[in-house]
Amino acid sequence: MSRASQTPGSVRPLLGRRIAVTRAREQAGELVRELEALGAEVVSAPAIRIEALSDLEPLRRALARLAEYHWVVFTSQNAVHVVFERLGDWGLSPHAFAGQHIAAIGPATGDMLAAHGVRVDVLPEGYVAESLVEALAAHGDLRGARVLVPRAETARDALPEGLRARGAAVDVIPVYRTVPALRNGAALAGEILAGRIDVVTFTASSTVRYFVESVGREAATSGRFRGAVIGPITAATAREYGIPVTIEAGEYTTDGLVDALVQYFGAAG
Repeated sequence: MSRASQTPGSVRPLLGRRIAVTRAREQAGELVRELEALGAEVVSAPAIRIEALSDLEPLRRALARLAEYHWVVFTSQNAVHVVFERLGDWGLSPHAFAGQHIAAIGPATGDMLAAHGVRVDVLPEGYVAESLVEALAAHGDLRGARVLVPRAETARDALPEGLRARGAAVDVIPVYRTVPALRNGAALAGEILAGRIDVVTFTASSTVRYFVESVGREAATSGRFRGAVIGPITAATAREYGIPVTIEAGEYTTDGLVDALVQYFGAAG
């Protein structure tokens, strides 16, 4: 159920707020719709674009011996998309995962797997790598377990390191990369410095990095906007770059981010 449908009468708590969304364009639709339904004027500012790697032969080889793995762990919707998009090219189908134990880092990733008919066995309460390690360890002894992790080319190593520390043999297979995509950085910087952007949302550390590269540090650290982040990892990256973090999602999802924005501006009146 959308936040707008839960808002009584004509109350639109984000009415008149200009909110820049830095999420990749192909993933930002739901967030944009929610914000607009709640009255916000959304400024599309995708800081990143997702690219599947050109050489996915390591992934093909890993999937060919899928039965050897005790766990397959998906840490993002992007990884799910790349893996399942390639299955048909290699003579495979989602049924190949039917006998596997599957873990997903958050509900959006879990929902995408479910849409492909894949049952998720482990979904941690906290949607970060450390929580996923704990959830997998709680599910059973990891000593000697083989784990496949298809993920971004550049990512935190907390997950594979945590699993290896518990005795698992982890195969990390990079399947996609994030690349800069914000082409109107100077224009957005001008809007920020003129005080015409109320909030900039960040849904991953990569959105922070490429946003700063595009708009420049003067605008990024100006304090002329409120930084709204999806979770503690993204918040830490934003603060490292000097971006003021005013709004942080309690639940590390886009729904949680919208809830935090509504709560913040509702309290602000």
